[in-house]
Amino acid sequence: MNGEDLRSRILYQDANLLIVDKPAGLAVHGGPRTTVHVEGMLPALSLGYRHPPRLAHRLDRDTSGCLVLARHAKALSRLGRLFGAGRIEKVYWAVVQGTPNGEHGRVELPLRKVTSRDGWRIEGTTSGQAAVTDWLRLGGADGMTWLELRPHTGRTHQIRVHCASGLQCPILGDPVYAPPSERPLHLLARAVSVPYWADRPPVQVVAPPPPHMEAALRACGWVP
Repeated sequence: MNGEDLRSRILYQDANLLIVDKPAGLAVHGGPRTTVHVEGMLPALSLGYRHPPRLAHRLDRDTSGCLVLARHAKALSRLGRLFGAGRIEKVYWAVVQGTPNGEHGRVELPLRKVTSRDGWRIEGTTSGQAAVTDWLRLGGADGMTWLELRPHTGRTHQIRVHCASGLQCPILGDPVYAPPSERPLHLLARAVSVPYWADRPPVQVVAPPPPHMEAALRACGWVP
């Protein structure tokens, strides 16, 4: 994956925003062991602007789908306020192991980060930060369930922990919160709705399922 590849995955662009379909396995930020990442590819997304776009939020490395970028400083500030106020609606798809109770519901499980010699993870605990996720069953088969998830807060690993601990249905392929598996993480940032202008309709963008999720989604009833 390089900047040209990422440019081919632009889902939406205007004078203020870019929304790209981030592939699973590509980190958003760089680090000592992460030399290939979205931040390093942003110059390829300048598209005639003097400065490259900037990240307005983040997705986990293994999550694919809608990633919002700001094309200039004023847009970054506006998006920051919208994300902070919870006014940007995010919709995720996940294929999970097992079947939750009911057809829909809400998980209200506070979360906190726990660090040990083996690294860190997020745990549900009453002493954590408030975290709320609505869920809807879209289909299922063969011990799997296809869920639509709408987070109302933006905590790290929120959806992954809410599925694993709140619903007792870990996401397929989750390397931290599910039993060991050779499958990639089956989590997609499916859609985003950005009310950038108060007097105009929101920008609404949908990302396609990544190839590694298609078989499980089809088994659960998804029709392309």
